[in-house]
Amino acid sequence: MAGAGGGGCPAGGNDLQWCFSQVKGAVDEDVAEADVISTVEFSHSGDLLATGDKGGRVVIFQREQENKSRPHSRGEYNVYSTFQSHEPEFDYLKSLEIEEKINKIRWLPQQGAARFLLSTNDKTIKLWKISERDKRAEGYNLKDEDGRLRDPLRITALRVPILKPMDLMVEASPRRVFANAHTYHINSISVNSDHETYLSADDLRINLWHLEITDRSFNIVDIKPANMEELTEVITAAEFHPHQCNVLVYSSSKGTIRLCDMRSSALCDRHSKFFEEPEDPSSRSFFSEIISSVSDVKFSHSGRYMMTRDYLSVKVWDLNMESRPVETHQVHEYLRSKLCSLYENDCIFDKFECCWNGSDSAIMTGSYNNFFRMFDRTTWRDVTLEASRENSKPRASLKPRRVCAGGKRKKDEVSVDSLDFSKKILHTAWHPVENIIAVAATNNLYIFQDKAN
Repeated sequence: MAGAGGGGCPAGGNDLQWCFSQVKGAVDEDVAEADVISTVEFSHSGDLLATGDKGGRVVIFQREQENKSRPHSRGEYNVYSTFQSHEPEFDYLKSLEIEEKINKIRWLPQQGAARFLLSTNDKTIKLWKISERDKRAEGYNLKDEDGRLRDPLRITALRVPILKPMDLMVEASPRRVFANAHTYHINSISVNSDHETYLSADDLRINLWHLEITDRSFNIVDIKPANMEELTEVITAAEFHPHQCNVLVYSSSKGTIRLCDMRSSALCDRHSKFFEEPEDPSSRSFFSEIISSVSDVKFSHSGRYMMTRDYLSVKVWDLNMESRPVETHQVHEYLRSKLCSLYENDCIFDKFECCWNGSDSAIMTGSYNNFFRMFDRTTWRDVTLEASRENSKPRASLKPRRVCAGGKRKKDEVSVDSLDFSKKILHTAWHPVENIIAVAATNNLYIFQDKAN
């Protein structure tokens, strides 16, 4: 990924050149808290892209058909449906406000004309059906065209209702509500490869749900100690294996990852595999435990590897080797000297996510100053790019950014002291097949693509 290259190099090893495609969201300097994007997720085909925000809304973008007059142009993503997924609630028993913020969105595989997705806030998971209607029925016997009931005594002939075309309408309707199963805040949901079940995880427990059953779930992991004063770690993320429906992993605030096999026992408190990198005693500091906490875990599409993100790095693990990761990529090592100030402004607790490209050859994760990082696993090159409206001309190439940690700053470098820690890329998504990426920067959604097309 030298020069203006990015992740996801094709098999030939040629560097990709990323260019600007679209940006969604207002330009205002004063951003309303409710408009801040809190999750981004492509559908399995990549034709739909869903975002959730802190105001409880879900916005779905659909990729337009490619323009025949411009055969080499890619279809743009435009708003397809917007709906209010969650509302603020109040838990009267605990005197706690439950935020409407959408923590996670997960698509279900498409099996018919309609699409389904799961969305969750801190406490409640909902299954949404997104369907299209472009016809309406006319010619009812018992009611007029305006919907008023007719007098049955005046009906002298029977009519057969007919379907007439109408403007396309996209409807989002809640089909299931999965509630009252989590005492603590939900941080993950993951749909199983059997397409019938999914898991939801909070700080101390993981529950297994059936998509058709809302009134009960099965608790499969419970790390809550009998005495809460003995609590030493919490669950930070969990995910099902992409192909083996009995395998799941969950990460912890201690930097460890446990792989569980549901065939061994109904309660997966005893893990099958335990992934942990030995700590270097010479680098231990007051912040070691905080920065080693895993904020995200993702299986590769092949199911052979998994990726974990901690505060300063992203690691790739081979499922067959528990002792150490096979790859460690430094995301922003230049911040190690700034941990004290990052602790004081709470940025050290930011939870960055990570994602794979479609072929598992590259990975992407976010940083500060609206920077995001890409790592090519084949060539071991990496690049830092920026999500900024200054580069938002159509098909404008993204220039690599470099951060100067100390010494004399070169012309194109950014000083580590001038980084804006309020601008952070926590949520990113990579198209499952193509080199198209979605990057959430506060209230704006940036879409970039490779310049080859």
